[in-house]
Order: sequence, then structure tokens, then C-alpha cells
Amino acid sequence: MWQVIGHEWAVDLLQRALARERIAHAYLFTGLPQIGKRSLALNLAQALNCLDREKPCGQCVACRKIARGTHPDVQVIEGEGGAIKIDQMRKLQHEASLSPVEGRWKVYIIRQMEQATAEAANCLLKTLEEPPPHVVLVLTASETEALLPTIVSRCQVFHLRPLAIATVQRALQERWGVDVEQAQLLARLSEGRLGWAVAASQDKAILEQREKHLDDMLELIGKGRVERLEYAQRLSRDPEATREALHLWLTWWRDLLLLLSESSVGITNVDWYKTLQTQAQRYSLSQVRSFIEAIRAAMWRLEHNANARLTLEVLMLDLPTK
Repeated sequence: MWQVIGHEWAVDLLQRALARERIAHAYLFTGLPQIGKRSLALNLAQALNCLDREKPCGQCVACRKIARGTHPDVQVIEGEGGAIKIDQMRKLQHEASLSPVEGRWKVYIIRQMEQATAEAANCLLKTLEEPPPHVVLVLTASETEALLPTIVSRCQVFHLRPLAIATVQRALQERWGVDVEQAQLLARLSEGRLGWAVAASQDKAILEQREKHLDDMLELIGKGRVERLEYAQRLSRDPEATREALHLWLTWWRDLLLLLSESSVGITNVDWYKTLQTQAQRYSLSQVRSFIEAIRAAMWRLEHNANARLTLEVLMLDLPTK
């Protein structure tokens, strides 16, 4: 049984392909971080190597090994030091040429493919052009635009959209036992990213880090050039924290835009509503829109391997003052 919550359309397409034995040799799952790309990729790997009639069963030896990360024919490849490097792709190339050890298929799940260096991406392209018959490559990325067009064109693309807030809340309550009030808050904060909501329900540090990012941003609004540039330098040292901070700031300024335009769409940061109301009185629509575009531009540059410190310094100088 597929363990993916939501994304029924994607599961249905994959099930049909499995039933007809029309398996693509390369898939690309795109979407926001923690939206379910990795879970879907692992479920697909289980379905390809499941030993039961109903695939994936989740209970056979192969399914359990894949879930634990111990199956010799299924590998998850992630960036080393914030980048997927050519040595990793060369190793994949060599191992992919060998026959499966236990399963029917060798499955390589390459997470956050946008982090690949140009050399690594070109190396992978060779495998995509002439894939061994027993190999399935599953790439994940934030968006297709972050990858080489030649890589995208050789993959079957699935763009995973955010889940309905009600779906996230129900899953938190029914599957993870989160109480109603907390599930409502996390579902709203998640923006439809179930993975984030589950992680936040199990690790208090995630919400604490979120609060720190918001506190930092609000404090920077009242700071001068020197303090802003110093903050940019500190934040740029941690790529993951940078991505989290910019995504969170984007939700904040979107909320301000909604309040200023008196939109009926619900805001994301509901637990900061009073602060948002106060902030909304200080800015014009044009200021808010301008900074939203500045954040988006910074995120795009970072996804395309721009210098993190310089990108953040420019963004800090664009941050509106009080």
C-alpha cells in the first residue's frame, strides 16, 4: 500500500505504469521542500522491488529494507557540503552498470538535484541518455527551471502541489496523534507541506528556529547597514538555514500583502497576527510587493549557485526600514 498522503494523481499514474510494466527510466519529482517528494520516491522504489502481489505491500523483506535504508539496490544520494559532486555521479555511473544484488530494479534517488555542480549534472546526463535497462533514476528538485533543460527533457516530470490545509490537519491528528489545536496551527504554518508539519510536531526546535528567524528579521528592520551586512555574512554560512529563513520571510511579507489588500485568503503566520497587523500599518503595498520580489530573486539566485553572502547582502539592503 502506498504510504503517500495526498498526491493521489501521482500515485495513480505510477500505479498504472507499474501495472502495464511501462516504467520510465528517469522520473523528476518537483515541489516545495518537505512536500512529499522523498516519500513518493521511496514508495516507488518499494513498488518496483516489492515481493508481494499488491505493490508496494510495505511488509515484505524488500519493502522493509528500503524503508530502513538498507536495501543494496536502492540508494538515496544527497549533496555533500551543500553540493552534489561529480565523484558521486561517477560512482553512480559505475554501480548502475552492475546487475541488481537482490531486487529486480536498481533505484537511485537523487535529492535536491538543483544542488548539483555543473560537472555532476553533465555526468548524470550521460547516464540519462543511455540508462542501463535495470536502472530507475528518481530526481527531486524545487522546480524544473533550476535544472538543465537536457536533464528535464529525459525525465517523466511530476510536479507535486501543496496539500489542502484540511488534509494536513487530518493527517496530523489521525496518523500522528497531534491534538486538534496544535494540528490546526501546524497545518496552517506548513502551507500544505506535510513533511514540515510532521517534523514540527515531533521536534520543538523547528518552531523555535522559526521564531528566531522572524525575530531576526523584525530586528533587522530597525538596524543599519553594518548590522544587516554582518547578519548576511553569518546566515550565508548555513545553506539550509538560509533556505528556511528566506522561505519564512516570504510567507511573512505575503501575509502583509494580504492584510494590506484586505484579501479574504487566510494568512500563514496566524500565531503572529497582532504583529502582522502592526507591521501592515507601516508599509505601502508597493514596498511590500517590492520586497517580495527581492526575496524571490534571492531564492532564485541561490538555487542557481550564486554567491550566498553577496546575494544575502543585496537582500538585506533591500529590506524596508520601519
